[in-house]
Amino acid sequence: MKAELLYEGKAKRVYQAEGKSGQLVLSYKNDATAFNGVKKDSFDGKGRLNNEISSLIFTALHEKGIETHFIERLNETEQMVVQTEIIPLEVVVRNVASGSITKRLGIEEKTHFDKPLIEFFYKNDELGDPLINDEHALYLTSATPAEIDEIKEKALEINKQLMDLFQSINITLVDFKLEFGRKACGTIVLSDEISPDTCRLWDAATGEKLDKDVFRQGTGDLIEVYKEILKRLEAKA
Repeated sequence: MKAELLYEGKAKRVYQAEGKSGQLVLSYKNDATAFNGVKKDSFDGKGRLNNEISSLIFTALHEKGIETHFIERLNETEQMVVQTEIIPLEVVVRNVASGSITKRLGIEEKTHFDKPLIEFFYKNDELGDPLINDEHALYLTSATPAEIDEIKEKALEINKQLMDLFQSINITLVDFKLEFGRKACGTIVLSDEISPDTCRLWDAATGEKLDKDVFRQGTGDLIEVYKEILKRLEAKA
């Protein structure tokens, strides 16, 4: 199903799909990284969990009319996606204060925002993915002003649907990272992945962290936490 390896990132390998023009195979790795790759480890089964979780979430978003690059889950660690030209922006949506924003702006952790905050980070490992504003995004990427507005609108709609999905399984969606790409026709769609690697998820009753923060902070068992997310999503599905 897969042919040439096109790219290898921190969490996934990207292959050209064999015999399928305009389609890619994403292969999820067992590697975990934090702090822009400073902290690294590998966890048996992590790739399977992220693939299955992300596939379930993309499917749920499709049911709500949100277009993504996802086509289907192929096996335990791989999924087929539409090939897109990734816009080099990490779009972070924040519902509750946690992580870097608490340090940058002095906002107390667990502060609930009256409305979601959207932040752009320039997707560049050498620069450490710096925080940028809209004007920077227009200068550094090929996105137009209309596309920047569209990305924000899509991010807010995705946030609404994800908040509802996670609330239904007793989880608070604290914040998450999105990436968007252009299809060959020019349409901008949600790309990359949505998983506990890219989201902050807290148990709604206990406040227990159910995401990669347990690895970042060394406070829990990453695999058991990811298994819990998958179990709840499967029960919902």
